[in-house]
Amino acid sequence: MSTMNIPQSSFPRVIVIGGGFGGIALAKKLCKKEVQVVLIDKHNYHTFQPLLYQVSTGGLEPDSIAYPIRKVLQGYPNFYFRLAEVRRINPDKQMLQTNIGEIDYDYLVVATGSETNFFGNKNIETKGMAMKSIPQSLNLRSLILENFEQALLTDDLHERDALMNFVIVGGGPTGVELAGALAEIKKGILPKDYPDLDTRRAQINLIQGSDRILPAMSEIASRKAEGFLENLGVNVWKNIRVMDYDGKHVSTNTDTSFESETLVWAAGVKAACIDGLDAKELLCRGGRLRVNQFHQVEGFKEIFAIGDVAQMETEAFPHGHPMMAQPAMQQGENLGENLVRIVENKPLKPFVYKDKGSMATVGRNKAVVDLPKFKFQGVFAWFVWMFVHLYFLIGFRNRVVVFINWVYNYIRFDREARLIIRPFKKITAK
Repeated sequence: MSTMNIPQSSFPRVIVIGGGFGGIALAKKLCKKEVQVVLIDKHNYHTFQPLLYQVSTGGLEPDSIAYPIRKVLQGYPNFYFRLAEVRRINPDKQMLQTNIGEIDYDYLVVATGSETNFFGNKNIETKGMAMKSIPQSLNLRSLILENFEQALLTDDLHERDALMNFVIVGGGPTGVELAGALAEIKKGILPKDYPDLDTRRAQINLIQGSDRILPAMSEIASRKAEGFLENLGVNVWKNIRVMDYDGKHVSTNTDTSFESETLVWAAGVKAACIDGLDAKELLCRGGRLRVNQFHQVEGFKEIFAIGDVAQMETEAFPHGHPMMAQPAMQQGENLGENLVRIVENKPLKPFVYKDKGSMATVGRNKAVVDLPKFKFQGVFAWFVWMFVHLYFLIGFRNRVVVFINWVYNYIRFDREARLIIRPFKKITAK
């Protein structure tokens, strides 16, 4: 049964929910095989999430880090894409319910990724800013620029400081990279754009709940990144947890508090789970689905999960693999091979994660890179970071556009995409 205008086929139907790193890697593996692949996503594009912070800070236009899903898998006769939101999985009937109808499957792959985790704090969720999607990044870009426009107009020094005070919660790669980008805007762009505003009063605060930033990386990377940020003028606060935010006032678990019109929440993610697979016994910490070494969701032979939404517990990774692009891509490729093996009645291949390292950039000529064999920081690390990100971007045009933008921004000390295309109305404190 299908109401999505997808033809019946003698090939088994594999439905993939989510066009992120894992879903795309899997679909690419399957598209030339004897299976019918249906990819469902609520956006018609794949987002290169590691560069979202550059959209938020005017370094890149959003279309240079997005790529049409249909174009990724163009020309494959057994591939179908549907723009839809999956509402429920019905495992008993092997069927999906979506906002455009129902569709049955032979094999189902959940690759829905993750979403921002506000840990139940509704105030922060409604009044803070997240940066997990392109629309959210554009909202943040507009808000940052609107705040400076507003700061020009007010005579109240207290209000002006709050408008130019940025609080970033979470010292992982997202928080660190955003803080570095904002610091560079403060240093190189604001004085030119707003000569009649004392932009030296602008503050960037990075708040981390544990005793070091970039906790998933090596201690030397954390130390170096902190040094880079402090040299850029970022205030790094450690061992402080943000408890609440009313739209202006940031309260913490210590005596330290902040007056800020902009709070960016980068302090955690949780799996984006779907109704029908949300039974307590299936879920791990952070709402991830428990899977075996072949990516099968516990208790189901025909349902699989990969990427951020899946938790495969191994000796090396007792809490599952890191919620990053690399594990998702490797899992997608491995599952692609395994689905072909299932169809051909061959034994399955257990997943083994090859850790290729992690990296973060802190601004111009400053980055930290941890590779399995060695670690380095500074200018060379920055070039490696740029090369790796260009390599993994989908689409030749996107690579060229991003590269040209980076070269231009580097030479000119500029970020020309600082445009309020779509004004953002912030929910104010009640």
